[in-house]
Amino acid sequence: MNTKKMMAQEKVKPFLLQARYGIEKESQRVTLNGDLVQTDHPTSVGNRSFHPYIQTDFSETQLELITPVTESVDEVLAYLEAIHDVAQRSMPKDEMMWPFSMPPALPEKEGDIQIAKLERHADVLYRRYLAREYGKRKQMVSGIHFNFEYGLDLIKQLHLACEEEVSMEDFKTRLYMKIARNFLRYRWLLTYLFGASPLSEARYFEDEDRPKEPVRSIRTSHFGYVNKPDVQVSYETLSRYSEDLAENVALGRLSEEKEFYAPIRMRGGKKVADLFHTGIRYVELRNIDLNPFDRVGIDADEIEFIHLFMLYLLWTDEKLPADEWVAEGNRISDAVSLEHPAKPTAYLTEGQAIFTEMLQMVAALEVDGVELLEKYQTWLSQPKETLAARILALDEAEGQAAVATELGRQFYAQAWERPYQLAGFQEMELSTQNLLFDAIQKGIETEVLDRQDQFVKLQHGEHQEFVKNGNMTSKDTYIAPLLMANKTVTKMVLARAGFRVPDGETFGSLEEAKKAYPRFAQKAFVIKPKSTNFGLGITIFKGETSITDFNTGLSLAFAEDDEVIIEEFLPGTEYRFFVIDHQVKAVLLRTPANVIGDGEHSIEELVAEKNANPLRGMNHRSPLEKIQLGELEQLMLKEQALRIDSIPEKGHQVFLRENSNVSTGGDSIDVTDEVDESYKQLAIDAVEVLGASISGIDLIIPDIAKPYESHMDYGIIEANFNPMMHMHIYPYAGKSRRLTMDVLRFLYPEMNI
Repeated sequence: MNTKKMMAQEKVKPFLLQARYGIEKESQRVTLNGDLVQTDHPTSVGNRSFHPYIQTDFSETQLELITPVTESVDEVLAYLEAIHDVAQRSMPKDEMMWPFSMPPALPEKEGDIQIAKLERHADVLYRRYLAREYGKRKQMVSGIHFNFEYGLDLIKQLHLACEEEVSMEDFKTRLYMKIARNFLRYRWLLTYLFGASPLSEARYFEDEDRPKEPVRSIRTSHFGYVNKPDVQVSYETLSRYSEDLAENVALGRLSEEKEFYAPIRMRGGKKVADLFHTGIRYVELRNIDLNPFDRVGIDADEIEFIHLFMLYLLWTDEKLPADEWVAEGNRISDAVSLEHPAKPTAYLTEGQAIFTEMLQMVAALEVDGVELLEKYQTWLSQPKETLAARILALDEAEGQAAVATELGRQFYAQAWERPYQLAGFQEMELSTQNLLFDAIQKGIETEVLDRQDQFVKLQHGEHQEFVKNGNMTSKDTYIAPLLMANKTVTKMVLARAGFRVPDGETFGSLEEAKKAYPRFAQKAFVIKPKSTNFGLGITIFKGETSITDFNTGLSLAFAEDDEVIIEEFLPGTEYRFFVIDHQVKAVLLRTPANVIGDGEHSIEELVAEKNANPLRGMNHRSPLEKIQLGELEQLMLKEQALRIDSIPEKGHQVFLRENSNVSTGGDSIDVTDEVDESYKQLAIDAVEVLGASISGIDLIIPDIAKPYESHMDYGIIEANFNPMMHMHIYPYAGKSRRLTMDVLRFLYPEMNI
């Protein structure tokens, strides 16, 4: 087949970069001092017998992080970063992941290396067999397994462009067998660029047969974790490949097909044996070392280069018969693996030829990649840029263990810097990030359907759920959120059910609302939009109010909605009750945006200082919102005879908002255990009247320690159909309430999480 001609067809070009990716990343768990841990696999990550993302590899100390299959580089890295965050923050606080492929110092006695304590006895027996056959030390090496599938549309278009009469399945098989042979022939280039296991501590080797100087990659050389020499498999055709694998198993050279540790595997599904029933669906590249300079072991440039390399394997022609071609590649690969990292490769000329051909390919096919290819092409003549050479340079200055420990601590610090965020999905709303964290941790499959709209699909077994904004689920009826979005209707429903709500009026125009000034001017009252959340456009007046300030409050409210409510102000303290499935899971006291004077700094300076707290951010990406100094805040200061440049006395608390929403800069304080149970029952009953399963309901209570006796003991001012959860999870003060876990328990009671 002339694949080069097929790829150059105009109908094929739009699909050339279409691909699917999956990454499996292994890492050893170590202490913050770089010593191999003696603890078991973290129990907080759910049951590893079914966990889709976080598994145990050979040893109890070796994590395997597995991404779902994705269709873009950004997406596969987002999931890998997220799973990496979850794994790191699920481990004991004094543990981190070792960033090198080669393990840290191993126990002197091989028997002290603990085989993974898996539930399935067959899995444990298999690992015991590997320990006997290859030794435990070699099993402790970690790396990247990179799963790659050409896009289905690309395969279809190439098939249509093929001039030979061949079925789609046979065509696909022939393509993948070709790239497998070419990969084995040219994989040395990946080792040259990305090999990153130049050194190993002496205990890794069981005898004196080991490299006498630094190399590019111990892991991909014959010193690494490879099958014994008598295991030979042909890549000429899929039939030969399958027959040879079966023969090796039959003769006892392999215990089963999955023991074949080739640099590339053809895959038909999750199990190696699936290949013989389904045909080739994708390939698994197994010769990629961990990049210790990247937190998750691989970066976007490396993935994009591998993708272009996989296109090149389709593009270029084989020069020898199949078995000879592969044998030559195996010889060259081992030679390059064992070259000194800081010295030019003996295959520089061939490397330059490969890059020349790859540059010709991207030009002919009109795909992006010139800049990336030119970057890596320079590494051929500048070996010091390669990963192995960079590691070696650091080793010579500091020592390998110190380098790995320092890098590991840097990545550890990154994971814990903002524990309320989930790497890879930081632009999403914070409650959704926390829900994703918990779902990944407990082994619920997650798919982000729409980042902007916060839409997530969850799956466990056959049980599928869709969640929007962290807690909008199938458990609520369609009408419940619509009812709660309308503050006027909410008050009417609650009042008719016997609950106390503030008296008030609704206005549909600014002119109409202005006429109401005489009726409210001498009272304490609140102006707020009819149908918005997050405390936007709310103004509270507690005493005699000027018409100017009244009109300003109306303007702010009408800027957020077409209708505005003016209602009585209920005295007392406002509390947010989070109700889920007829239970109050959290109660929060929210203190309005404020600063405390020190007698030296202005209000503006005090606000800037408070906003510097890493818990404060913008657009709900942090547990607390930054305090603003806008029109509303300045109006509040004016009522206190203050301005932003005023310097309050030491200890004097200055409020910049009347409303206590965290989303407008307020402080969140958990008081769940301090609230009398009678008020919790009131909240549960009110939410039930509104027909909701999940709701945040705001009560004004003069004294939370005094049991509810009469209507004067409380008032309900608002119900929220999509209450923020992160302010309960990461309160300004008090106990954390992991409400996202409550949502998952509500959706998946069968999991007992």
